[in-house]
Amino acid sequence: MGLPTLEQMQLQHAAAQVNALHAELIDDDRLEEWPDLFEENCRYSVISAENHNRSLNLAAVFCDSRGMLVDRIVSLRRANIFPAHSYRHILGPTRVKSTSGQIVTAQTNYVVLMTRNDGQTSIYNSGKYVDEIDVSGAAPRFLSKTAIFDTHLIDTMMVRPI
Repeated sequence: MGLPTLEQMQLQHAAAQVNALHAELIDDDRLEEWPDLFEENCRYSVISAENHNRSLNLAAVFCDSRGMLVDRIVSLRRANIFPAHSYRHILGPTRVKSTSGQIVTAQTNYVVLMTRNDGQTSIYNSGKYVDEIDVSGAAPRFLSKTAIFDTHLIDTMMVRPI
């Protein structure tokens, strides 16, 4: 296997940057900006590895448009009642799995730590992101983002995006 080309490194960098911004917006509670990382006709899902590996479509979270992502944030801010907490993402290196024209398929391992208002920090969720990213515009945007989490248990109600 040879060294990556400059173009391959640029695509990997673009995929890593949009993933880093995704985590930053969630961790910094800038959730109203989060849907802007997605194309209008997008897909966002959070699914257990067990369901994903068995091709079962039952996801903990499923949105199939940017409008649904916006609705999720509005609901989180106005309607949901949940204990105060914050997230902190730790991302592994992003690896480009394939490209097709200006569409990049990438994978990034992640761990999400959750700190509750009592100061206790625990691992909330871990797994991998599998993303399809459109890099044709001024900024890369997700066509699809799937968070495939390692366990079939979720500690508490999944409120924020992963």
